Amino acid sequence: MSRTKLPATEHIGFLLAKASAHVNELLLARFAAAGYPEVRASFGSVLVPLFEQDGRRIGELAQAARLSKQSMTGLVAACEQAGLVERRRDAADGRAFVVRLTARGRRFQTVAQRLLDDLDGQLRDTLGPRNRDALVTALKGVMQL
Repeated sequence: MSRTKLPATEHIGFLLAKASAHVNELLLARFAAAGYPEVRASFGSVLVPLFEQDGRRIGELAQAARLSKQSMTGLVAACEQAGLVERRRDAADGRAFVVRLTARGRRFQTVAQRLLDDLDGQLRDTLGPRNRDALVTALKGVMQL
């Protein structure tokens, strides 16, 4: 079977990258307007898993975010410098660190959830509920490749 050659701007990888960059731009502008200009898009790899379960080891965060421990350690340090998380020695294993949200991080969690919900609602309004749900399913499938 012959396939039609797609223009580069129609390839899934390009579209995913551009859509991701645009969503990040929207969120970062909204975070800054809400009083969190220090938040970077990469912080989501640390914060989102902590929003689901606070008090995780760096290795657990890395696994949840699909990153190396080394990459996660750098991101945790950046989030710590921004005052959103803190690292403490694990009481059960003094060699490991547990990462927790600070009070500012917990306040940001409330703001982030509201802004993410708003953006999701905007996507649902734009795409329609069926297409929005199909997009979520498709993106989860891409993540499994």
